[in-house]
Amino acid sequence: MSDKIYLILENGMVFEGKSFGAVGEVTGEIVFTTGMTGYLETLTDQSYHGQIVLQTFPLIGNYGVIPADFESDYIGVSAYIVKYPCQEPSNFRNEGNLDTFLKDKGIVGLSGIDTRAVTKIIREYGVMNGKITRQKPESVDFAEIKNYKIKNAVESVSTKEVIQFKADNPKYRVALLDFGLKRGIERELVKRGCDVWVFPYNATLSDIQSINPDGIMLSNGPGDPSDNPIIIKNLKEIIKSSIPIFGICLGHQLLALANGFKTHKLKYGHRGANQPVKDLLSGQVYISSQNHGYAVTNESIKSEVAELWFINVNDGTCEGIKYKNAPVMSVQYHPEACSGPLDTSFLFDKFLENAEGRKNAAR
Repeated sequence: MSDKIYLILENGMVFEGKSFGAVGEVTGEIVFTTGMTGYLETLTDQSYHGQIVLQTFPLIGNYGVIPADFESDYIGVSAYIVKYPCQEPSNFRNEGNLDTFLKDKGIVGLSGIDTRAVTKIIREYGVMNGKITRQKPESVDFAEIKNYKIKNAVESVSTKEVIQFKADNPKYRVALLDFGLKRGIERELVKRGCDVWVFPYNATLSDIQSINPDGIMLSNGPGDPSDNPIIIKNLKEIIKSSIPIFGICLGHQLLALANGFKTHKLKYGHRGANQPVKDLLSGQVYISSQNHGYAVTNESIKSEVAELWFINVNDGTCEGIKYKNAPVMSVQYHPEACSGPLDTSFLFDKFLENAEGRKNAAR
C-alpha cells in the first residue's frame, strides 16, 4: 500500500496518493458517494459501471468484507478512492480486508488523497472524467481522459439468460427486467411471496408474457437512460399490456422516456443514504438511499399521462411518478435500501396491491 499513484482530473488538477487493491490504470467518470456505511453494497452495485467512485467518509473498510451483503456477483465500480482504507477490520461476519478483496477482484484503489477537496471540485464544476495512473502527470494524454464515455452500459451488466427465484409460499409471479439490478429488489419481492423471473435487458412483451406475470419490475442500472432505444421501444409495448409495473432508478427513467418525457444529467448526482424525498400527495417526507446521475425533467411530465409523485427536498428534482394511463409507478431512489434507510419499502406492497388487483380482475 505504499506505491505512489496519481488521480488526474480532466480539468488538469492532480492529486498524489498511495496505491491499494489491484495494480493498474483506470480512466472513468468520477463520482462521489456520501454513505458512512454500505461500502460493500456500493462496490457491488452495477449502477456504478464505468465510474470511479470516491467515498466522502474518510475511514472505509472497518467492518471488512461480507459476501452476504453484496448486491451482485460482480464489482460495479471501475476504481475506488478512499482517504483511509482499514487494514484490520473488526466484525463477527468479516471474511477479509478491503485491500485484499480489491486485489482479488482486479479493482484499482487509491488512498491518501484529500477526498474532501476532490468532492468540492465535483460539486462546484460538476461530474468529470479522471484517470488513476502511475505515469507522471506531464506525460498523460488529457484528450483521452476528456473523451472517455461509458458505452453499452446496460448490455454489459444485464443477465444473459432468464433466472428464477422462488418464494416459500408463492402468491404472485413477477417479471424483473435486469438493467443492472441490485439483489435487494429480488429479496424484497421474494419475501413478500413472489416467484421472480429475472429477464435480460432486451426482453420483449412476448418474452415476459410467457410466464403470465402478475406484475413487472424494472431495475436500477448504469449510464445515460437515453442510450437505450431498444429498451424504450420494448417498454412502449409493455405499458400497453396493462400489467402492473414498478420502476426503480434507471427503470424509472426508462419508463419516463417510453412515455415521451425527457431526462437530463445532474451536475453531480445524488449518491448516498440520506437523501430526503417528499410525497406530494401526502406531504410526508422520507429519507432515501440514492445512486443516480440523471433525472426525469419535471416540466416534461405530461399531466394527461402522469403526475409528479415524489420530489427531492434538496433540489426539487423528480423522485417519483404515478401514471394515469396504466397501473404503473416509479421512483428514482431505492426502496430496497441496502445499505440505507427502510422508510420507503412500503412501495413494494403498493406494487403488489396492483398485482392483486390484476389477479382479482382475471377471476
